[in-house]
Amino acid sequence: MRQLNQIILAMLAMSGRVTMRGIARWTGEHGSYRTMGRFFSTVIPWATLFWLFFRKHLWRDQDVYLLAGDEVVVSKSGNQTYGVDRFFSSLASKPINGLSFFVLSLVSVSGRQSFPIKIEQVIKSDTQINNTELIKKVKTQKKRGRGRPKGSKNKNKTEVILTSELLLIQKMINSLFELVANFIPLTYLVVDGHFGNNNALQMARQVNLHIISKLRHDSALYIPYENPDSNKRSRRKYGDKLDYRNLPDKYLCKSAIEDEIQTDIYQATLLHKEFAQSLNVVILIKTNLKANTRSHVILFSSDLDLTAEKIIDYYKLRFQIEFNFRDAKQFWGLEDFMNLSQTAVTNAANLAFFMVNLSHHLLADFRKHNPGSSIIDLKAYYRGFRYVREMLKILPQKPEPILLAQIFAKLTSLGRIHPVSTGIEPS
Repeated sequence: MRQLNQIILAMLAMSGRVTMRGIARWTGEHGSYRTMGRFFSTVIPWATLFWLFFRKHLWRDQDVYLLAGDEVVVSKSGNQTYGVDRFFSSLASKPINGLSFFVLSLVSVSGRQSFPIKIEQVIKSDTQINNTELIKKVKTQKKRGRGRPKGSKNKNKTEVILTSELLLIQKMINSLFELVANFIPLTYLVVDGHFGNNNALQMARQVNLHIISKLRHDSALYIPYENPDSNKRSRRKYGDKLDYRNLPDKYLCKSAIEDEIQTDIYQATLLHKEFAQSLNVVILIKTNLKANTRSHVILFSSDLDLTAEKIIDYYKLRFQIEFNFRDAKQFWGLEDFMNLSQTAVTNAANLAFFMVNLSHHLLADFRKHNPGSSIIDLKAYYRGFRYVREMLKILPQKPEPILLAQIFAKLTSLGRIHPVSTGIEPS
């Protein structure tokens, strides 16, 4: 904890790349490069540390929290870093050499913020082994002829083979539940369209969570069949296929026009032949009245009672985790670290996301006296405070309080974006 405290103060004040050597240069006399090496080679219970910090400083009573998950890819050169491989980067729009981490985050509905709570590295070799076994299993199955075999029965779509990616997420959620121990009631798992499939839905239901995600824009959805004659029994399940160009008016929930853009929101309980259960589907259609063009997005949830407004709002909140990725890369060293071993890589990634949570807490207090301040302002403030502290060490006597306050205000304003207002000095 002593070493972590020195590292945190250094990362708040430092400029340049956040590496072990860069941190050591800002920690002072008790934070040498060897000390950094010992810290990053130590196995640290990050999951417990994340949870204790969140419960003490970030949790708000009466607030509703969602569990969001997403994968972040960071570029790395060379081939000696643990877990380095080729991963698809959405920023580069192509596979790149780097590392991949899957992050679970608690998202505050009222606060509109995301707090990383659990981070695991994705090892591609495990995924390749898992996928190879699935391919071999499919190839060994005897090919059958056309049509349905005689005597065959319907498959239970709830019994799915989870991929290594879904098994990793399920393991992370179960370990998080053991740590949280019902302290926070979690109901929904919000993920992007990559997980808009039956396997991900069944994985979420196995851990007693409802999924909120997105379907492909061309997904084949069907209206449940309704037998017009109630006296006759019918085994038919699927009704008419949904036409996105001509949606039934009975499913329309809301319509609005703003800046010549018409937004129509439809909600219905629909069926998909690849899913084991009915889906609560929300379709957003935007029409450009001037250009006469339209586009649509299909959101869904396994909770059939969830309103369209909440499905849309909760899925919007999923994007808050992307801001966590941005801050971790830009300010806290997720893109900068040069560690090679498994333990050091784990510590570097978790430290970057821990600083994301810490910055949320510090900014909440900092903005009371400095409204609208950003992380750049916060780092400039702590850097200026570091300069003042080092300057006071070499002065023959301490300046008068008025002069000291002026020096402090001047130095802590260097490099800031937003205007400086009177604030409290950091302890």
